[in-house]
This record gives sequence, structure tokens and C-alpha cells, in this order.
Amino acid sequence: MPPIRAIEFYSGIGGLHEALKRASVQSRVVAAFEWDPSAAAVYEYNYGKGIVHKKDISKLQPEDLEIFGANTWLASPSCQPYTVLGLGKGAADPRAASFLHLMNVVLEAMVERQTNPEYILVENVAGFETSDTRTDVLGLLHRLGYHTMEFLLTPRQCGIPNSRLRYYLVARRSSFEEVEQTTTIFNHIPGKMEQEENSSFVGLISEYLDEGVDQATVIPDRVLERWGRLFDIVKPSSNNTCCFTRGYTHFIEGTGSILQGSESLEQGVSDAVSHLHQLELRYFSPEELLRLFSISTRDRKLVWPNFITQKTKYRLIGNSINVAVVCRVIEFLCS
Repeated sequence: MPPIRAIEFYSGIGGLHEALKRASVQSRVVAAFEWDPSAAAVYEYNYGKGIVHKKDISKLQPEDLEIFGANTWLASPSCQPYTVLGLGKGAADPRAASFLHLMNVVLEAMVERQTNPEYILVENVAGFETSDTRTDVLGLLHRLGYHTMEFLLTPRQCGIPNSRLRYYLVARRSSFEEVEQTTTIFNHIPGKMEQEENSSFVGLISEYLDEGVDQATVIPDRVLERWGRLFDIVKPSSNNTCCFTRGYTHFIEGTGSILQGSESLEQGVSDAVSHLHQLELRYFSPEELLRLFSISTRDRKLVWPNFITQKTKYRLIGNSINVAVVCRVIEFLCS
């Protein structure tokens, strides 16, 4: 197969770029599109200047992309139109417009011009699979001659202690030998990932933790007192964490797990805050989340520009993808 020349849409801090680098395919990201200035700055800091284009994807035309000679599209469009918090408006949500433009206008025109990509990968939240956007895009891809497969996958299937269930759509111009064309959504990649979660296969949280405790991650008393009852508390010896979102540390319920540093409890403590104090509860640090997302490893770390605040780090990580999962999806797509 020819080398992969990829365009990355909604590139964020470069999770899709990193997944492509680690996949066992000869590849290069030739362009990335990202509107968020902080995300674009982090991307450029780690992957070089000039690759990120701060353009509105809803305004792109075929000629804007044809100059890159790309044969692969990687996209992680806005998830808010497909979440409960985002009211689940789907295609009617203005935040879905740019992705629909990219597919319905740009891709269709490029097929007519015979400049369309060979491979397409789309990542989004679980819930996308029931949306009208998914129905429209899938119908378009089939009409344009693409063969597709869909997955709902979690990092736990890669041995990572994090339940971040995500939807993946892959499309290519050649058929998938493993299955006939179908609208079935698979919960495993044929030959790649466990069909069902196996707790003995999943690593421990302790493997992803910093050596010391950053005091900025210690949870304040006012938060313990007001929200402690809502915490999803996990121990280093646990093998699972909840999905971390962009609201982690800013909101409590449903945004990610809290780490318990101590298992010793003193008897006779009457008030709830003192009881929680003994557990040494803290947030996961940004670096720990980067490891859980497989964006950073012990040997290779994402580097933050100095002006990126702690709050912004959490937001950008929560908007990102799990590199280990996407790496496997890319290898399947291009096999």
C-alpha cells in the first residue's frame, strides 16, 4: 500500500496524529485543522509550526484540501451534539454543521473530481451511533462507493484502566475482507481486541501515577464538604476509572474519578470532611491523565507551552482521544 498522507480535522492537541505515528503503517500528517487557539498552540509545540491551519472547517472547499495530496482523513468532530449535556440535538445542533459540510459538500465534490481520500476515520462519543448525523453520513459514504465498519470500543480492551467508551467509523474504497457490508456496530476489532472486557487483562491504576503528589491536585475542603458524596473514588490498586471529560476538576458528577491515596481510617471521626481527609483524596494530575489516554508514555511526553494553565490542560485532555485504541483502529483500517 502507498504511504499514508493524512489530514487531521478537529485536531485538538494531536491525539490522532500521535496514534498515526505509533501505528505500524508508513505515514505522515500533512495538515491539521483546529479552531481552538490553545489546542493549536499545544499541537504546534509538539509537532512543528505550519502544520496546523486555524480555519473554519465549515468554510473549506475541495481545492483547500487537494493541495495537500492526502489519501487519508482523520476526524474527531465536536461531541456536544450527541451528548445528554449537549441536549442530543444531532444534526440540528450548529456545532454539527462543520462536520456535515465536510462530508456532504467537500467529500462529495472531491469524489466527483476523483481527488477523494482512500481512507476515512471518524471518532466520537458513544451516542453518536443513534444520531441522525450517523445515519446521514453512513448513507452518503455508501452512495459514494465507500465500504464501512463501525465500532464501540473502550481503552479497557487495550488493557488500560479507563472506561472511555467511544464510537469509531472507518471507511475505505476497498472492501473489508473480514465482513460483508453491514450496519452492525461491533464491540471489537476482528483479530485485534478482546470481544469482552477481561479484568485480569487490564492493568492497575498505580502503573499510570506520578511518583509524587502535586499539591495542586489535592481536593479543597469546600469541595469535599459540598460534593464528596458524589465522588467516584478509586484506589491505585483498582483497575478501572470513569470517563474523564473536559469538565474534570471544574464539575464533579460524571466528569471522572477521584484518586484515594490512603486506605487507613481512624476510628471515631464524626464529621464527613475529616473522614474524607483521611482518604487523602485528590484529582488525577494532567500527566497521569495523559498516560491513561496513552498520549504520553513514561518514555515520551507531551510538552505543554508555559502559558497553558492547569484548567486548560484538563479541558484539552478531556476533549482528546485514547491513542492506544485509535492506533489499533488505524491499523485495521489500513490493513
